[in-house]
Amino acid sequence: MTGSRNYSRRHWMGVASLGMAGLLASERAGLAATPLNTSRALADPRSAIKITKLEIIPVHSLRSIFVKMHTDAGIIGLGEGTVEGKIETVVAAIQQLEPYLTGKDPRQPAHHWQAMYRHAFYRGDIILTSALSAVDIAMWDIKGKALGVPVFELLGGPTRDRIKCYGQAESVEETKTHVLAEGYTSMKTSVSSTRGRLSRASENPYYIDGFVEKVKAIRDLVGPDFDLGIEMHGEHEPPAAMQIIKALEPFRPWFFEEPIQFQNLPLMAEMAKKTTVPFATGERMVTKWQFRDLLTAGAAQLLQPDITHTGGITELKAIAVLAEAFYADMLPHSKEGMVGFAASMHVAASIPNFLAHEVPSLQAANGGPKVDRSPLGKSYIKKPMVMTGGTILLKGNIDGPGLGIELDEHLVDNERGIPEWQFPEMWDKVDGSVRDH
Repeated sequence: MTGSRNYSRRHWMGVASLGMAGLLASERAGLAATPLNTSRALADPRSAIKITKLEIIPVHSLRSIFVKMHTDAGIIGLGEGTVEGKIETVVAAIQQLEPYLTGKDPRQPAHHWQAMYRHAFYRGDIILTSALSAVDIAMWDIKGKALGVPVFELLGGPTRDRIKCYGQAESVEETKTHVLAEGYTSMKTSVSSTRGRLSRASENPYYIDGFVEKVKAIRDLVGPDFDLGIEMHGEHEPPAAMQIIKALEPFRPWFFEEPIQFQNLPLMAEMAKKTTVPFATGERMVTKWQFRDLLTAGAAQLLQPDITHTGGITELKAIAVLAEAFYADMLPHSKEGMVGFAASMHVAASIPNFLAHEVPSLQAANGGPKVDRSPLGKSYIKKPMVMTGGTILLKGNIDGPGLGIELDEHLVDNERGIPEWQFPEMWDKVDGSVRDH
């Protein structure tokens, strides 16, 4: 583009129906290989937009909370934030953010994130950051819709055209029906309990061999040209965890996830030095500051922040940038809802150090009407996502304005009567002592 052009207000009104995206596309004709759709911008970028209210929707079948952020421009942003088993607590935290947000311009998510986080005085609490996640994601959605572009365009543009996803299975049969049949080329399986019990501080060969038999059977099925991660879920004490890791190394795992709880990062770092298989962790961690400590300690090479916990799009992008400086890759966690999943994929699409993405497992909840659901969004969003060869293409899935998704209009009715999910209690089978979850 040569020179600069001045447009009068009269000229702007003449092209307003095309939107700002169309104006920019016309100015830069020939510079972009794929010009933006010229009719999707919903607002003049110079016009004021104000948040008017938050509509909070508990989604118990997903152990989560959706948020609709309403504006005086008629643009509604979607967000999600949760602490599983603490939905009422997080709903209250989101409600406490509403007075600050009301009357503010939602197109400044980074600024508002700083204000809500830093003015809270107490820092790094997962209840606050989960509430922040919900409203931050909604603001990015509004900003994308207002400009008529996908969120990943606002984050620097796509670095890839598809998002690799991995499946999950707990047996050979599930691997056949839930992973291979659905076209995945990677997966993970858990090693939480075997031989009818949870692990002790240090274990015997009989117990450890239970995990070996399971992983060997799955590896024999999927073959060597297949990524097979091991989910340990922080449920083992360090000696037993190290015994399990050493016993499973011959099967060349893709990663060991949450080998121990994250509170002792120096110990996790020492364990990481004793194996060539990378550690993955981070689903219970929040904000760039906690992940800075993890990276500095060298405790994990694959980071698993969950966008619905860690602070939303603004903070997930910051964590990814930080990780890049440590040559660490992103393996985002995503066990709850479709809004957070879509938001996380927008970040994954925009960063260079992305490895693969978890798919929401749609945790089963008792009660409520019988609704046909799917892991990719049926009965949650109007247009469920489509998996192609173990990946989700940006085009046709999340390339619409904002997050690129709309909630199913029957969502609230579908959720009616479903009770809030709670984490199961975990006790030692022998002496009744408390075990980690």
